[in-house]
Amino acid sequence: MEDSEQTQSGSTEKPDCCAVLNGHFAGMVKCPAPGGSGRTAAAGAQNPGAESGAHRPVMESWREERTRSVEDNESSLPTLAAAYTTILRGLGEDPQRQGLLKTPWRAATAMQFFTKGYQEKIIDVLNDAIFDEDHDEMVIVKDIDMFSMCEHHLVPIFGRVHIGYLPNKRVLGLSKLARIVEIYSRRLQVQERLTKQIAVAITEALQPTGVGVVIEATHMCMVMRGVQKMNSKTVTSTMLGVFREDPKTRDEFLALIRS
Repeated sequence: MEDSEQTQSGSTEKPDCCAVLNGHFAGMVKCPAPGGSGRTAAAGAQNPGAESGAHRPVMESWREERTRSVEDNESSLPTLAAAYTTILRGLGEDPQRQGLLKTPWRAATAMQFFTKGYQEKIIDVLNDAIFDEDHDEMVIVKDIDMFSMCEHHLVPIFGRVHIGYLPNKRVLGLSKLARIVEIYSRRLQVQERLTKQIAVAITEALQPTGVGVVIEATHMCMVMRGVQKMNSKTVTSTMLGVFREDPKTRDEFLALIRS
């Protein structure tokens, strides 16, 4: 990822630029430049800032992202339910006992809802909500509730998203920023990719002067299992355009989301 590298990872492998579209889908995307900066920090990080770097145009990958339809949900529900029945048996439970009779179907339906972002396209949300406006001051929507699913353990990630952008003669309906968060978070995710996808989608749709996204989240894979650290949080940020290049703009954004 260009702007979201994990602190625990020292990997320098070059992504397959022709295989992943905004994190999930086959197609063409921009290639990260070597040495691109990123930010992931544990709870208590005070300044998820950015290093300076040139901002390059991005492909409009947001227009072709839907990978699942309502019809797909209906046709795959029996298969998902059968899989949950197998899981219950593998756990030593009896799927035929009263309390579990409908559990496979409930779980399958719930999982489809948890991942309903695969059914939606950003362009469907934004098409009627982009307005010409001669406004060039920072726009921020902060404390957007976010719920997602860790793709490594299939357990919840939840937290808050803060979004800011500097308009370039166009603004976006404020509620649509929350809708963008909902679409990308309601998928199997890692927080680093989610942060970048939100920033890239806003950049592609509005072509603003700059975009900043910060996510603070709790990962149940760290709370319920593994290290079992109850109060741990993960903070990630993606800064594009002037938010990345200009320390004053970045600092203003970070100060306002903390206020």
